Amino acid sequence: MNKASRQRLDKATAHLACCDPDWAILIDLVGPCQLALDRGREPFQALVHAVTHQQLNGRAAQAIFKRFLALYPDEPFPSPEMILATDDNMLRGCGFSLAKIATIRGIAEKTLQGVVPSRRMADVMRDQELIARLTSLHGIGRWTVEMLLIFTLGRPDVLPVDDFGIREGWRLIKGLPRQPAPKELAAIGQPWAPYRSTAAWYLWQAVAQYKLALAANPTGTATTGTVKQIA
Repeated sequence: MNKASRQRLDKATAHLACCDPDWAILIDLVGPCQLALDRGREPFQALVHAVTHQQLNGRAAQAIFKRFLALYPDEPFPSPEMILATDDNMLRGCGFSLAKIATIRGIAEKTLQGVVPSRRMADVMRDQELIARLTSLHGIGRWTVEMLLIFTLGRPDVLPVDDFGIREGWRLIKGLPRQPAPKELAAIGQPWAPYRSTAAWYLWQAVAQYKLALAANPTGTATTGTVKQIA
Protein backbone atom coordinates (compact mmCIF):
# COMPACT_ATOMS: atom_id res chain seq x y z
CA MET A 1 0.00 0.00 0.00
CA ASN A 2 1.47 3.35 -1.03
CA LYS A 3 1.64 6.42 1.16
CA ALA A 4 -1.30 8.19 -0.50
CA SER A 5 -3.55 5.16 -0.06
CA ARG A 6 -2.53 4.82 3.58
CA GLN A 7 -3.32 8.48 4.19
CA ARG A 8 -6.76 8.15 2.57
CA LEU A 9 -7.62 5.13 4.69
CA ASP A 10 -6.37 6.81 7.85
CA LYS A 11 -8.56 9.83 7.09
CA ALA A 12 -11.54 7.54 6.58
CA THR A 13 -10.79 5.70 9.81
CA ALA A 14 -10.55 8.95 11.78
CA HIS A 15 -13.91 10.04 10.38
CA LEU A 16 -15.60 6.80 11.45
CA ALA A 17 -14.05 6.93 14.91
CA CYS A 18 -15.70 10.31 15.44
CA CYS A 19 -19.12 9.03 14.36
CA ASP A 20 -19.81 6.68 17.23
CA PRO A 21 -17.96 5.44 20.34
CA ASP A 22 -18.39 1.82 19.22
CA TRP A 23 -16.67 2.64 15.94
CA ALA A 24 -13.69 3.95 17.90
CA ILE A 25 -13.59 0.76 19.99
CA LEU A 26 -13.83 -1.49 16.93
CA ILE A 27 -11.10 0.43 15.11
CA ASP A 28 -8.85 0.22 18.14
CA LEU A 29 -9.49 -3.54 18.31
CA VAL A 30 -8.92 -4.25 14.61
CA GLY A 31 -6.20 -1.71 13.90
CA PRO A 32 -5.54 0.27 10.72
CA CYS A 33 -7.76 -0.48 7.75
CA GLN A 34 -6.14 -2.96 5.37
CA LEU A 35 -8.66 -2.72 2.54
CA ALA A 36 -6.73 -4.27 -0.35
CA LEU A 37 -7.44 -3.25 -3.94
CA ASP A 38 -6.65 -5.04 -7.19
CA ARG A 39 -6.22 -2.04 -9.45
CA GLY A 40 -4.80 -4.14 -12.28
CA ARG A 41 -7.99 -6.17 -12.69
CA GLU A 42 -10.41 -5.45 -15.52
CA PRO A 43 -14.15 -5.20 -14.65
CA PHE A 44 -14.76 -8.31 -16.75
CA GLN A 45 -12.29 -10.24 -14.61
CA ALA A 46 -13.69 -8.84 -11.36
CA LEU A 47 -17.22 -9.87 -12.30
CA VAL A 48 -16.17 -13.44 -13.13
CA HIS A 49 -14.28 -13.60 -9.83
CA ALA A 50 -17.29 -12.28 -7.90
CA VAL A 51 -19.68 -14.73 -9.56
CA THR A 52 -17.38 -17.57 -8.53
CA HIS A 53 -17.74 -16.46 -4.91
CA GLN A 54 -21.51 -16.01 -4.94
CA GLN A 55 -23.22 -18.12 -2.24
CA LEU A 56 -20.02 -20.02 -1.40
CA ASN A 57 -17.58 -19.86 1.47
CA GLY A 58 -14.18 -18.42 0.67
CA ARG A 59 -12.25 -21.68 0.61
CA ALA A 60 -14.66 -23.46 -1.75
CA ALA A 61 -14.81 -20.47 -4.10
CA GLN A 62 -11.03 -20.18 -4.20
CA ALA A 63 -10.69 -23.87 -5.10
CA ILE A 64 -13.17 -23.49 -7.98
CA PHE A 65 -11.49 -20.34 -9.22
CA LYS A 66 -8.07 -21.99 -9.12
CA ARG A 67 -9.35 -24.90 -11.23
CA PHE A 68 -10.94 -22.40 -13.63
CA LEU A 69 -7.66 -20.54 -14.17
CA ALA A 70 -5.86 -23.87 -14.63
CA LEU A 71 -7.92 -24.44 -17.78
CA TYR A 72 -5.86 -21.65 -19.38
CA PRO A 73 -2.27 -22.37 -18.30
CA ASP A 74 -0.71 -19.93 -20.76
CA GLU A 75 -2.82 -16.95 -19.63
CA PRO A 76 -2.97 -15.05 -16.33
CA PHE A 77 -6.70 -14.74 -16.99
CA PRO A 78 -8.74 -16.04 -19.94
CA SER A 79 -10.13 -13.58 -22.45
CA PRO A 80 -13.89 -13.39 -23.13
CA GLU A 81 -13.29 -15.22 -26.41
CA MET A 82 -11.50 -18.03 -24.62
CA ILE A 83 -14.30 -18.47 -22.10
CA LEU A 84 -16.92 -18.59 -24.82
CA ALA A 85 -14.89 -21.27 -26.60
CA THR A 86 -14.65 -23.45 -23.46
CA ASP A 87 -16.94 -26.47 -23.31
CA ASP A 88 -19.59 -26.46 -20.58
CA ASN A 89 -18.37 -29.81 -19.30
CA MET A 90 -14.93 -28.35 -18.64
CA LEU A 91 -16.45 -25.49 -16.67
CA ARG A 92 -18.68 -27.93 -14.80
CA GLY A 93 -15.55 -29.86 -13.90
CA CYS A 94 -14.22 -26.79 -12.12
CA GLY A 95 -17.24 -26.83 -9.85
CA PHE A 96 -19.44 -24.19 -11.48
CA SER A 97 -23.18 -24.70 -11.46
CA LEU A 98 -25.06 -24.45 -14.75
CA ALA A 99 -26.49 -21.11 -13.60
CA LYS A 100 -23.02 -19.70 -12.92
CA ILE A 101 -21.74 -20.97 -16.26
CA ALA A 102 -24.57 -19.11 -17.99
CA THR A 103 -23.75 -15.97 -16.02
CA ILE A 104 -20.03 -16.15 -16.80
CA ARG A 105 -20.74 -16.70 -20.49
CA GLY A 106 -23.10 -13.72 -20.39
CA ILE A 107 -20.36 -11.56 -18.87
CA ALA A 108 -17.98 -12.61 -21.65
CA GLU A 109 -20.55 -11.86 -24.35
CA LYS A 110 -21.46 -8.45 -22.90
CA THR A 111 -17.78 -7.58 -22.60
CA LEU A 112 -17.30 -8.19 -26.32
CA GLN A 113 -20.42 -6.11 -27.00
CA GLY A 114 -19.07 -3.22 -24.90
CA VAL A 115 -21.73 -3.41 -22.19
CA VAL A 116 -19.12 -4.38 -19.60
CA PRO A 117 -16.71 -1.44 -19.78
CA SER A 118 -12.96 -1.58 -19.84
CA ARG A 119 -11.08 -0.50 -16.74
CA ARG A 120 -10.29 2.82 -18.39
CA MET A 121 -13.95 3.48 -19.17
CA ALA A 122 -15.14 2.33 -15.75
CA ASP A 123 -12.77 4.69 -13.99
CA VAL A 124 -14.68 7.71 -15.33
CA MET A 125 -18.18 6.30 -14.77
CA ARG A 126 -20.24 7.11 -11.68
CA ASP A 127 -21.09 4.39 -9.16
CA GLN A 128 -24.82 4.42 -9.95
CA GLU A 129 -24.14 4.40 -13.68
CA LEU A 130 -22.03 1.27 -13.32
CA ILE A 131 -24.58 -0.39 -11.05
CA ALA A 132 -27.41 0.30 -13.51
CA ARG A 133 -25.42 -0.95 -16.49
CA LEU A 134 -23.95 -4.09 -14.97
CA THR A 135 -27.04 -5.27 -13.12
CA SER A 136 -28.70 -5.50 -16.54
CA LEU A 137 -26.61 -8.66 -17.07
CA HIS A 138 -28.21 -11.99 -16.26
CA GLY A 139 -27.15 -13.24 -12.84
CA ILE A 140 -25.43 -9.99 -11.81
CA GLY A 141 -27.00 -8.27 -8.81
CA ARG A 142 -26.18 -5.09 -6.99
CA TRP A 143 -23.93 -6.83 -4.45
CA THR A 144 -21.69 -8.22 -7.21
CA VAL A 145 -21.23 -4.76 -8.72
CA GLU A 146 -20.60 -3.26 -5.29
CA MET A 147 -17.74 -5.72 -4.76
CA LEU A 148 -16.26 -4.53 -8.06
CA LEU A 149 -16.65 -0.90 -7.00
CA ILE A 150 -14.91 -1.48 -3.67
CA PHE A 151 -12.16 -3.98 -4.42
CA THR A 152 -11.33 -3.27 -8.07
CA LEU A 153 -12.21 0.36 -8.75
CA GLY A 154 -11.40 1.57 -5.24
CA ARG A 155 -14.56 3.63 -4.83
CA PRO A 156 -14.52 5.06 -1.29
CA ASP A 157 -18.21 5.43 -0.48
CA VAL A 158 -19.96 2.11 -1.13
CA LEU A 159 -22.01 0.37 1.58
CA PRO A 160 -23.39 -3.02 0.44
CA VAL A 161 -26.41 -3.04 2.76
CA ASP A 162 -27.65 -6.39 1.39
CA ASP A 163 -24.46 -8.10 2.53
CA PHE A 164 -25.11 -10.50 5.43
CA GLY A 165 -21.69 -9.94 6.99
CA ILE A 166 -22.03 -6.17 7.03
CA ARG A 167 -25.45 -6.27 8.67
CA GLU A 168 -24.24 -8.91 11.12
CA GLY A 169 -21.21 -6.78 11.97
CA TRP A 170 -23.43 -3.87 12.95
CA ARG A 171 -25.65 -6.17 14.99
CA LEU A 172 -22.65 -7.50 16.87
CA ILE A 173 -21.00 -4.21 17.71
CA LYS A 174 -24.30 -2.76 18.90
CA GLY A 175 -25.57 -5.87 20.69
CA LEU A 176 -28.82 -5.87 18.72
CA PRO A 177 -31.29 -8.78 18.91
CA ARG A 178 -31.52 -8.89 15.11
CA GLN A 179 -29.74 -7.55 12.08
CA PRO A 180 -30.91 -4.21 10.71
CA ALA A 181 -32.84 -4.44 7.47
CA PRO A 182 -30.96 -3.13 4.42
CA LYS A 183 -32.98 0.11 4.37
CA GLU A 184 -32.35 0.59 8.08
CA LEU A 185 -28.62 0.16 7.67
CA ALA A 186 -28.58 2.53 4.70
CA ALA A 187 -30.09 5.21 6.93
CA ILE A 188 -27.81 4.35 9.87
CA GLY A 189 -24.79 4.58 7.58
CA GLN A 190 -25.46 8.05 6.21
CA PRO A 191 -23.07 9.72 8.72
CA TRP A 192 -20.30 7.37 7.61
CA ALA A 193 -20.18 9.01 4.18
CA PRO A 194 -18.01 9.66 2.26
CA TYR A 195 -16.08 6.67 3.63
CA ARG A 196 -18.64 3.88 3.65
CA SER A 197 -16.33 1.42 1.87
CA THR A 198 -13.98 1.63 4.85
CA ALA A 199 -16.98 1.20 7.15
CA ALA A 200 -17.93 -1.96 5.24
CA TRP A 201 -14.42 -3.36 5.72
CA TYR A 202 -14.55 -2.77 9.48
CA LEU A 203 -18.00 -4.35 9.79
CA TRP A 204 -16.67 -7.47 8.08
CA GLN A 205 -13.82 -7.44 10.59
CA ALA A 206 -16.30 -7.28 13.47
CA VAL A 207 -17.71 -10.63 12.33
CA ALA A 208 -14.20 -12.04 11.98
CA GLN A 209 -13.34 -10.90 15.52
CA TYR A 210 -16.48 -12.52 16.89
CA LYS A 211 -15.59 -15.81 15.18
CA LEU A 212 -12.15 -15.63 16.75
CA ALA A 213 -13.77 -15.06 20.15
CA LEU A 214 -15.96 -18.12 19.64
CA ALA A 215 -12.97 -20.22 18.59
CA ALA A 216 -11.15 -19.16 21.75
CA ASN A 217 -14.21 -20.08 23.81
CA PRO A 218 -15.46 -23.39 22.38
CA THR A 219 -18.00 -23.80 25.17
CA GLY A 220 -20.17 -21.43 23.19
CA THR A 221 -20.53 -18.79 25.89
CA ALA A 222 -19.06 -15.94 23.86
CA THR A 223 -21.42 -13.01 23.97
CA THR A 224 -23.03 -11.20 21.06
CA GLY A 225 -23.05 -7.95 22.93
CA THR A 226 -21.23 -4.73 22.13
CA VAL A 227 -17.89 -4.53 20.38
CA LYS A 228 -16.26 -4.29 23.81
CA GLN A 229 -17.51 -7.79 24.52
CA ILE A 230 -16.48 -9.08 21.09
CA ALA A 231 -12.95 -8.26 22.12
